[in-house]
Amino acid sequence: MEFIEHQQELTVLVEKILSEAESQGSDQAEVSVSMEQGLGVSVRKGELENLEFNQDRGFGITLYFGKRKGSASTTDSSEAAIRETVAAAKGIAKHTEEDPYSGLADASLMPTAPVALDLYHPWDIEPEQVAAMAIECEAAGLAVDGKLTNSDGAQISSQQALRVYGNSNGFLGAYPSTRHSMSCVLIGEDNEGMQRDYWYTLSRRWQELESAAAVGRKAGERTVERLSPRKAPTGKYPVMLAPNLAAGLIGHLNGAISGGAQYRQASFLLDAIDQQVLPNWLTLSEEPMMAGGLASAYFDGDGVATRNNVFVAEGRLQRYILSTYSARKLGLETTGNAGGVHNLHLSAPMVPHADLMAQMGTGLLITELMGQGVNGVTGDYSRGASGFWVENGEIAYPVAEFTLAGNLKDMLLNIVGLADDIDIRSSIRAPSLLLESMTVAGQ
Repeated sequence: MEFIEHQQELTVLVEKILSEAESQGSDQAEVSVSMEQGLGVSVRKGELENLEFNQDRGFGITLYFGKRKGSASTTDSSEAAIRETVAAAKGIAKHTEEDPYSGLADASLMPTAPVALDLYHPWDIEPEQVAAMAIECEAAGLAVDGKLTNSDGAQISSQQALRVYGNSNGFLGAYPSTRHSMSCVLIGEDNEGMQRDYWYTLSRRWQELESAAAVGRKAGERTVERLSPRKAPTGKYPVMLAPNLAAGLIGHLNGAISGGAQYRQASFLLDAIDQQVLPNWLTLSEEPMMAGGLASAYFDGDGVATRNNVFVAEGRLQRYILSTYSARKLGLETTGNAGGVHNLHLSAPMVPHADLMAQMGTGLLITELMGQGVNGVTGDYSRGASGFWVENGEIAYPVAEFTLAGNLKDMLLNIVGLADDIDIRSSIRAPSLLLESMTVAGQ
């Protein structure tokens, strides 16, 4: 059976589970099914290291008896297993405390029809071809420079996924998707020691992946650039975050304005609606219906129809990121974000990367952050970092083993510029981002 043909089979199974839940007396029920299959290949030093085929399927079943909730899961879709799993969820529900905020989302919030989002593009390729491509990727990277003495290998993955969700309010939705990736990690060495760096490409469409040679070369070039790092000077300096790190900073903002952090009162932006949380020239919004987007979906984890949301408009917080449950806890309406955000992006004037470097003048370009020194309640931020010292808008030399410190609230307000190098390989589509200043402690 072709992968996409499982959709009808799983849809029927969801209907059977919901029927079983009703027969066992539940007031409400919801079922989430995930199925994934694919191929993963890794090579190291020109040799095949790992070839893995995977196929996984699981059912998550949640029942509501009044305001009591119970959940159970299974990988077995036989009638007996379904009956036992529903009974297990029922048993759990009977022993839980009542929660006035539990229950399904209102039926009126759910999609009335499926939406095609162009997420499914299977890659018909043989394992031998994938292995040869990975070997080519690693070889292209090692050939960049003689200082590239070792490798952590190259990896290629091609995955197909199918998501089905149904509930007793009458909604049943499904969509298939694909995700293809290629990466390479190389190690360089000179008289000052060893450095490691990487590059990767990721897309729903295998045709849009960067070539194997291009990924390898980029990994090699990035690794060589990091060799012979110096100590960073201690002081306060302008800091530019590479796109993936800028996405991480926005991710901390997401966490702070999530409904869960708000109702638990565990946020450095507590009760911040209509407060200035970003510069007034910056807007943060999401686009769930983006064709081919890595985080596109027409319904969220609660079965609620997704929609475009503006979370921060001209710097001011407009709404929290809410699921059905967190919205009820806060006396608000869900934003369709049970399970996370969908293709979040920043809207603001953007300039070429070189122009943003020139605007920074002298400071630090950060390409890697390490450690977990972020306090989501106070906003205190202290992490190990590495990157490049910049003088007169040009990279002067690599730097490593220093600490970057500040407070997330100040960091977000002190964004002074964005480059035009948006990284689309994430649910947060961010470009390089310039902060006015942060405290740097050389070690």
